[in-house]
Amino acid sequence: MAVPAVRTDPDIIEYPESDGRPMADNTLQFRWIVTIQGGLDDLFREDESVFVAGDLLWYPVEGNPSLSTAPDVLVAVGRPKGDRRSYLQWREGNIAPQVVFEILSASNTAREMNQKFVFYDRYGVEEYYLYDPEANDLTGWVRSDGHLLLIDPVHGWVSPRLGTRFDTAGSELVIYRPDGRPFLTYLGQAARSERAEQERALAEQERDEERRRAERLAARLREAGIDPDAV
Repeated sequence: MAVPAVRTDPDIIEYPESDGRPMADNTLQFRWIVTIQGGLDDLFREDESVFVAGDLLWYPVEGNPSLSTAPDVLVAVGRPKGDRRSYLQWREGNIAPQVVFEILSASNTAREMNQKFVFYDRYGVEEYYLYDPEANDLTGWVRSDGHLLLIDPVHGWVSPRLGTRFDTAGSELVIYRPDGRPFLTYLGQAARSERAEQERALAEQERDEERRRAERLAARLREAGIDPDAV
């Protein structure tokens, strides 16, 4: 006797918000995830149509909660900013994240990373960057003819989507914004903000001093019977 198919209502399917794994295994991996996610957030801070997230589960197919992955960093161009519990692609205009980053740690296995590559290749990622901070090794792929193909060389490569340039010549990866400024760590960003505030305060102090000098000169001219506005 045939068993009738059970219809599943997609509205009551649960899509877990965590895969049960930590965001990072060590401080080096965590620092790079935060640096890249923060750098991209800053790069697109004025563009409300670019969504950037870190360690967020992405479900590409409605009705299949077992099919997901959590890129260390993802960028979805054409999606609004805002908090999300997960990235449910069918609720995001069916737009797949165009760019993803993975930061390797010792616990990542070759099988796991191969599965991630297959996932990104199958579900429409346009650019995939894999960085091993311990070995200072960056590998990148870009979509061409329907598949992710290796970027060779990756040193000096400019991301078609992000406009960022990747420099692998030094002791660690440097990612440059389109305006030439490098991505910074949180401390680096704080130090840059502090320097900018100091420079602003110094410029304001110099303007105040120049204004006071002009006022003193005008006062002397008036004492001498000269209209400073006529000089």
